[in-house]
Amino acid sequence: QVQLEESGGGLVQAGGSLRLSCAASGSGFSINVMAWYRQAPGKQRELVAFISSGGTTNYADSVKGRFTISRDNAKKKVYLQMNSLKAEDTAVYHCNADGLLQGTRYLEVWGQGTLVTVSS
Repeated sequence: QVQLEESGGGLVQAGGSLRLSCAASGSGFSINVMAWYRQAPGKQRELVAFISSGGTTNYADSVKGRFTISRDNAKKKVYLQMNSLKAEDTAVYHCNADGLLQGTRYLEVWGQGTLVTVSS
C-alpha cells in the first residue's frame, strides 16, 4: 500500500510564504513524476507544478517566479515553496505521484489535500 500525506497548509496574508510538504509511505514504490494540483472554490482543478525523477520541472503560468517545486528522492518527498502569495492562490492543494510498484505495476496516488487560504 502506498499513501501520500500533505502538510504545511494554513492561513497566510497576501505577500507571505508557505511551504507544502508531501511524503510517500509504503515500500517498493519507484516514483516517477510528482506534482501539485490545486482547486479553488468554484473553479476546475489546476496543475500547479510537476517534477520528474530526473529533476525536470514545469509550472503553471500563474505561479512562475513565485513557486518552486523540489523533491528528495531518498525520502520520497516533494515540496512546494510558495512565495509572494496572492488571494487567488487560495485553494485546496493536492499532491500526486506516479511510478512503479515492485518494478512492474503502474500506480498513481493522490494525497488527501491541504487547504491554503491567503487573506488580502
